[in-house]
Amino acid sequence: MEVQAADDYFGYTEKGSSFDGEVRAGITTFLTMAYILLVNPAMLTLAIGDGTDAGNAQAFADILFATAIAAFVGCVVMGLWANLPFALAPGMGLNAYFTFTVVNFGMGIAWELALFAVFVEGLLFLVMSLPQIPVVGTWRSEMINSIPTDLKVATGAGIGMFLAIIGLREMGWIRDDGAVLVNLADTEAWGGTIGEVGVSTAASSGEFAIYAHGAIISMIALIAIAIMMARGIKGAMIYGIMGAAVWGWLVGAYDPYNDYLAGGAGWGAIEATAPAIGDIVSMPSLPEETLMAAFGPEGMGAAGDHMGDFLLVMIAFLFVDVFDTSGTLYSVGRQAGYVDESDELHNSDEAFASDAVATIVGAVCGTSTTTTYIESAAGVEDGGKTGLVAVTVGVLMLSGLFFTDLFASIPQFAMASALVIIGAMMMRQAADIDWSDGEVALPAFLTMVLMPFTYSIADGIAWGIISYVAIKLGMGKMDELNPVMYTLFVLMLMFYIGPGDTSTFGFLFGDL
Repeated sequence: MEVQAADDYFGYTEKGSSFDGEVRAGITTFLTMAYILLVNPAMLTLAIGDGTDAGNAQAFADILFATAIAAFVGCVVMGLWANLPFALAPGMGLNAYFTFTVVNFGMGIAWELALFAVFVEGLLFLVMSLPQIPVVGTWRSEMINSIPTDLKVATGAGIGMFLAIIGLREMGWIRDDGAVLVNLADTEAWGGTIGEVGVSTAASSGEFAIYAHGAIISMIALIAIAIMMARGIKGAMIYGIMGAAVWGWLVGAYDPYNDYLAGGAGWGAIEATAPAIGDIVSMPSLPEETLMAAFGPEGMGAAGDHMGDFLLVMIAFLFVDVFDTSGTLYSVGRQAGYVDESDELHNSDEAFASDAVATIVGAVCGTSTTTTYIESAAGVEDGGKTGLVAVTVGVLMLSGLFFTDLFASIPQFAMASALVIIGAMMMRQAADIDWSDGEVALPAFLTMVLMPFTYSIADGIAWGIISYVAIKLGMGKMDELNPVMYTLFVLMLMFYIGPGDTSTFGFLFGDL
């Protein structure tokens, strides 16, 4: 009876799916993005923590709560209101901007004020996403619909490349290189005997058993997932991820991405360890420091004294949020079959509004901007069709408050294998671009390649638009450009270029 009611609401049978299939797809998406429950608190603690062990521990717990709540609200609203299989959580990149540019090493403003900027940005995004609101309520749709179809298609392919480079790095197969920027990992060092040289000393010795190396395990998982998908086996990504995790737990596998001394960037343990039975379940508590901090004397109360910085930060958050969300929704929506022949996303207003609501809730609780996740493509590729996928992810995200140790124990290399598969699937969209058109070939290419090269979806979209408008102007085809494209062109140039060592936004607002 309950299953039938769910089908009546979500309509998954009509769309060629099932209750079990939708839940499975939700689990798949969750497993590929569960890292945010740990990475986001670890990142924002650098901005919010007071530097003491006790203070940092409290900040981590507060932000974990905010992360789970924001993701839960966003996913449930997306699923129940928009009925789309897209998951939301605090965005990577946006949390780094919050931590390193806004609070710590850049502008140096109070984290409470930064949270208030996120809150205001979320309100503006919500207003822009609701057509019922006169004048401004149509801005978001007009802006997105004005972008040429080829650039939107390139966005999806670019996100695929972005996912692939993230996944390959987290698997341990590529690394940064001072000479050529990116290089293959040092595969010659893979081997040795784990009993002779412990995993914990891998960074200094480079020796460990090949069967206990996360890069080897993840590559085997990657190929296994591809084989299962080619055979049409449902749940292939779940099987691949969990198989790699169990293998890693049994042998105490080395996780190269988490080895900071060896050039990694992860936040977890170097050695894969299964969670202790008694530590799996824990009881959450309300945030002590971050809840409603955006509205305190250091937040909203300080906005008037720091109006220039506040406006600059708020505009930057809004800019990145709009284009990150737009790029993800349209690319994954196209993959899921939710983009029609007119290049319109089904229920786009509700989808964008869901993103905005999650951002507002997250800022109130104590986290940076919440956005739609590119990892949603995992569930879509696994057969997810409806909002039940998003609701499933939301419930699982909320469960992170109770099963933190379990989720934390899944090795990074295990989760990363799915990202490479997703990237390969999303690259199919590049075939739909008209590469013979010289006026769109370069903008589409820049859109695609700048995403992985800059680790930013927004940067790829921005320079795709900038180059497209510039080429049209150079061709004397001003009549093919609408006012929205002109406006985006000017605003994006202002965002990136300015007098001296600052952007035009910084020049205009910095002294307010």
